[in-house]
Amino acid sequence: MDTKIKELLSQLTLEEKAGLCSGKDFWRTKPVERLGIPSVMVSDGPSGLRTQVENGVNENDSRAAVSFPSGCATASSFDRNLLRNLGEILGEEANNYNVSTVLGPAINIKRSPLCGRNFEYLSEDPYVAGELGAAYVKGVQSKNVGTSVKHFAANNQETNRFSVSEEVDERTLREIYLPAFENCVKNSAPTTIMCSYNAINGELSSQNKWLLKDVLRDEWGFKGMVVSDWGAVYDRVKGIKADLSLEMPYSGGHTDNDIVQAVKAGTLTMEELDEAVSHVLEMVLNYTEHKQSGVFDMDKDHAESARIAEESCVLLKNDNAVLPIKASAEKVLFTGCFAENPRYGGGGSSKIKCYKMTSAVDAAREAGLGVKYVKGYNEDFVTTTAALTDEAVAAAREADTVVVFAGLPESYETEGADRTTLDMPQVQNELIEKLAAVNKNVVVVLHNGAPVAMPWVDKVAAILECYLGGENIGTAQVNLLFGKANPSGKLAETFPLRLEDTPCYLTYPGNGRTCVYSEGIFVGYRWYDSRKMPVLFPFGYGLSYTTFEYSNLKVSKSAFKDSDGVEVSITIKNTGSVEGKEVVQLYVSDKTGVEVRPEKELKGFDKVNLKPGESKEVTFKLDRRSFAFWNIDIDDWYAPSGKYIISIGASSRDIRATAEVDVTSTSKKAFTITPQTTMGDMLRNREMAAIIKPEFDQACYAAIGDLSDEEFAKLFPFTKDAMIEMTKSNPFRLNRGKNGITMEDILKQVERYNKELDK
Repeated sequence: MDTKIKELLSQLTLEEKAGLCSGKDFWRTKPVERLGIPSVMVSDGPSGLRTQVENGVNENDSRAAVSFPSGCATASSFDRNLLRNLGEILGEEANNYNVSTVLGPAINIKRSPLCGRNFEYLSEDPYVAGELGAAYVKGVQSKNVGTSVKHFAANNQETNRFSVSEEVDERTLREIYLPAFENCVKNSAPTTIMCSYNAINGELSSQNKWLLKDVLRDEWGFKGMVVSDWGAVYDRVKGIKADLSLEMPYSGGHTDNDIVQAVKAGTLTMEELDEAVSHVLEMVLNYTEHKQSGVFDMDKDHAESARIAEESCVLLKNDNAVLPIKASAEKVLFTGCFAENPRYGGGGSSKIKCYKMTSAVDAAREAGLGVKYVKGYNEDFVTTTAALTDEAVAAAREADTVVVFAGLPESYETEGADRTTLDMPQVQNELIEKLAAVNKNVVVVLHNGAPVAMPWVDKVAAILECYLGGENIGTAQVNLLFGKANPSGKLAETFPLRLEDTPCYLTYPGNGRTCVYSEGIFVGYRWYDSRKMPVLFPFGYGLSYTTFEYSNLKVSKSAFKDSDGVEVSITIKNTGSVEGKEVVQLYVSDKTGVEVRPEKELKGFDKVNLKPGESKEVTFKLDRRSFAFWNIDIDDWYAPSGKYIISIGASSRDIRATAEVDVTSTSKKAFTITPQTTMGDMLRNREMAAIIKPEFDQACYAAIGDLSDEEFAKLFPFTKDAMIEMTKSNPFRLNRGKNGITMEDILKQVERYNKELDK
């Protein structure tokens, strides 16, 4: 705590301190004018500023701003530099509008494709979400504008979001739902963290001491301020004790009074209140005393929005190289209302009042392309008429290539409500089927914030997933369709074949009060790949107009301690005829058998640009965490000794090269040995096996001796191998009474084992 903040704390009254812990209104903090403490403004959202105009009608009366692609799209870029650049642009705009903090990025894990807010979130994978989230934070904060990484934590559904308790075990939290936040905290030092609405295991995030203080601040070393999501606070005093500094928005003074009365009653100490106020003051003063000018050009940013979208769109299918379209030689039909009225962003707090909108129809006309356009269905995206359908089908018969723009209307996915199906509107699916029946070159361009079912996937020639691509998505679409740009996005989430295949199908979104995370760590591709389950499109998948070759996989050492880590490299070559970018993905598979783990987990990625015939070496550095799981017995990350497979590929299901390495754990003991421990438990760990193996061999010999198989079969109703497995599964306590062994003897034995491992 710096000197100025200490001085201000000494001058503030109790009532002023309590007041600083909640907002002045919907978007601003309270000032204390007599001490020169100003009010500062915060603003949604992650993909563009939703800033209230001065003297606006209400909090939703926003300034016009550039709408950039949503998180569902930018995550598919797999490009840290792109996310950092987006953050820098938003930081410039924020400074221009006197916005102290951008409320983003949103990095919750996509547990189910039905979550109504998935369009805002980055990935089903915590490594991707953390890496890209941290890059975004660095970009925004390079302009001395704060960020608010959200929503901490386990905000994975919109159904009953203010009250539902997410019932999730600690290992799952540590491996899936917390690492992205941990990455941002440790690698980009966000100004603020925003708590989620929901409870975790019965305790609301806004007053969850384990989450906000024990883990976030004490364990991870977070130095910033924790702010509530808007309306998330229930018990304000408990929240202060749990390290929630700022409640938003304005509470009408009620919770301020709760704080005052608690201090007077002695149930909240002045030291606890001062700690909260100091974080608020630090956030306010860091912005106001170091504010930058914030010069930016909205037309330039509009163009940049298209470039970001180009890097983020994913080519899912391209049979017979129907794309890119040769405009000069083909009659091209655009159909579907999204072509002239694209869905550029999600509904709710991140909805931007666009500076200007460029649709695919606009962009094609501006480029001088002779594209014909017919609506295909009504502007509501869910109804049609026979005349509209007939017009589209007739035009498709005459076209060389048909591009149908389809997807989900905003009413299907928005903040505050979850989806109930993977289906797009029926009229759109029917239109695609009818177009494909009369034209073999049908290209589907999708606008959606999360996976959709594609009953026509085998009937169309190409599919371009554009997600929610911002206000200039039309320019990006035309550039990609006609080959001015080469698709380079990869899916940051799995597209399942059916809703019934999804990991949490049986428990999502719960019974209204609780939602049990029964799938545990098996989220997204961890579920589908481990079960060898067919999917529509796998995690990490995406096509290009060129091809890439993977070769010369190298590891710096084949055996090493987990604390030393390892360096892995591979050469990527563009073997096609056009320049392109490839997202190279590294996965790690644990083959030790010590714990139940996913078949593979992403631990590295890089995006490399290559001209035709060009090669580059891509290098990854893996550390202890790259091999570790959260061990609930030792309450820490643990990488068991043994074999691991390092796989590098173009998707989770397109592995191009593998290498085996041997890791030696620096944590000898995976758990505390007790009389209930079995020999098999210890034999699965290399360090424990070194201690127990002689005694295990002796026990097996005592049971089997020198008996031949025939002699053994006469004495026992099972095989020798079965006897060995039975011996492995017996806990030490079963030795009591054998050869005079007492429980005291057994306790001494396990104590000896524990001491040897503690050395």
